[in-house]
Amino acid sequence: MAKLTKKQKEAHSKIEKDKLYSLVEASALIKEITNTKFDASVDLAVRLGVDPRKANQMVRGVVTLPHGTGKDVKVLALVTPDKEAEALEAGADYVGLDEYLEKIKNGWTDVDVIITMPSVMGKLGPLGRVLGPRGLMPNPKTGTVTMDVAKAVSEVKAGKIDFKVDKTGIVHAAIGKASFSSDKIEENAKELLDTLNKMKPTASKGVYMKSVFMSSTMSPSLQLDPKSV
Repeated sequence: MAKLTKKQKEAHSKIEKDKLYSLVEASALIKEITNTKFDASVDLAVRLGVDPRKANQMVRGVVTLPHGTGKDVKVLALVTPDKEAEALEAGADYVGLDEYLEKIKNGWTDVDVIITMPSVMGKLGPLGRVLGPRGLMPNPKTGTVTMDVAKAVSEVKAGKIDFKVDKTGIVHAAIGKASFSSDKIEENAKELLDTLNKMKPTASKGVYMKSVFMSSTMSPSLQLDPKSV
């Protein structure tokens, strides 16, 4: 096992072993134990009592974080010429169609979110092998396939994120930056957790929110009390 640095030891010393933290406590402590030279991302990992292999227990959705993610999200709008102006005005970083489809076909994926229109989805099908593994394939369920392109672009730029339970039953999501105030971290985390609670599948039996961990880039994780969130 690698030796801990002085700063890492200091961070670990501030965490009480076996303690389940409240959301308020964790949001303040995560700032104290983050010692990176860059603005670290703050993440939540939520283990749900669901079986993702069953369609009626899949948890997937979107949430708009009240204070955004702190990240400059790069958006590509794959739209027809009549929609280009509104996509640009809404803040899309890249706007076009055929030339970007060709770039993607050749391996270009330097974006965070792709927004498109229903009429264009047929052209994206053959690119599934490039976009799918990177989580970039637009989906009507996450609002990235829509006729209201301007609204979709604006929401993503303002802090709308999509999440999906993985095959082990865990939802991972970035909910801000370590430079955020503890109040902003808490409010963003609460928004995600509230959304997850509302999405509990009726087929899910027993404890739904099994565990919640908050961490930042290269920091130890803090276990939250699921009953307090």
